[in-house]
Amino acid sequence: MQSVSDLREAARRRLPPFLFEYIDGGAFDEQTMRRNQEDLGAICLRQKVLRDVSQISTETELFGQKLTSPVLLAPVGLAGMNSRRGEVAAARAAHRYGVPFCLSTVSVCPIEEVAAAVAAPIWFQLYMIRDRAFMRDLLQNALDAGCKTLVFTVDMPVPGTRYRDYRSGLAGASGITGFARRCLQAAFRPHWAWNVGIMGRPHTLGNIAPSLRKRPPLEDFFAWMSANFDPTVTWKDLEEIRALWPGSLVIKGILDSEDAIAAASMGADGLVVSNHGGRQLDGAVSTIRVLPAIADAVGDRVAVLADGGVRSGLDVARMLSLGARGVMLGRAWAYALGAKGEKGVFGMLDQIEKELRVTMALTGTQRVEDFGPGVLDVGSGFASIKASRNASEHTGAHAQSSGARK
Repeated sequence: MQSVSDLREAARRRLPPFLFEYIDGGAFDEQTMRRNQEDLGAICLRQKVLRDVSQISTETELFGQKLTSPVLLAPVGLAGMNSRRGEVAAARAAHRYGVPFCLSTVSVCPIEEVAAAVAAPIWFQLYMIRDRAFMRDLLQNALDAGCKTLVFTVDMPVPGTRYRDYRSGLAGASGITGFARRCLQAAFRPHWAWNVGIMGRPHTLGNIAPSLRKRPPLEDFFAWMSANFDPTVTWKDLEEIRALWPGSLVIKGILDSEDAIAAASMGADGLVVSNHGGRQLDGAVSTIRVLPAIADAVGDRVAVLADGGVRSGLDVARMLSLGARGVMLGRAWAYALGAKGEKGVFGMLDQIEKELRVTMALTGTQRVEDFGPGVLDVGSGFASIKASRNASEHTGAHAQSSGARK
């Protein structure tokens, strides 16, 4: 297996369908999910020759942490079901490779277990939860576990509608019927059923276990999301998070320049340009289309990260060239974990870096900091993004002038 596509196919063969479809699927008709990859793939780079590229370095730094490569493992819910104690395995792979791992609120493995498995601090992802006291307890648990970076997800006031989860039996089929459907699927994946389903103990969602009822874990998961995600949250609520969290605060789920400026103004240290991998608002713009405008809007005030559709080191280079300082990998590491466990995640990171190095050599780029507009071919895909960006800026200027006339 060489590419993320290879790992995806291996994960499809090894995981029960309800788990694979959860990783692989998006919202509604999955237009935004596809657009992430298509728009990213349309970006062309300038090939440059006869440059000394013998001393290429992929090293960079984020929030005082040195990285061997400008990527990090994004928070993925239920990842611990893809392999035995999956979040622990992925965190170990990331630590060995020298990049950050971010643990989801709705992980199988609790933060204490994952943090204890690695020497470097992990990142922790949090949603705004209705029960503010419980949310503050989660923040304290993260601090006690040594976390220094909090990723706060803001694009999920309500869960998106994901048809694949209903078709596979992951969502919608409750009680004995749903449990039986999932067990039948697991029976056709005997290696997963024994190694993960039984020996891996994925029977509780570690971080939110105190607030769950005694139901099958996947039913608890969806019931908890419906009951605890807070659609009333506003920017004012985030001020409480900033006051409670002494470390680096990263706001994840930004697609609008005004929201990016608001995140910077409330004291965020970073933001993630993200549409949740196309799993929330189907029809939303791809992340690569809005990344340049958002990077320009905030300048050096915050560190701009990005995700969405990244499947190779070439895609990482495209993101960096359009304004990202770091790139989050989501499905890529979930596929790798489902395919080959910790070894798969480590191998995926190694392959991404090798592909990035090749891309750097062929574009005459020596360091991560050298990526920028000069690496881009202003024709092809970049032209359409630039046109879209100019149109957006024109619309904003027109709205401001109209407001002034009023």
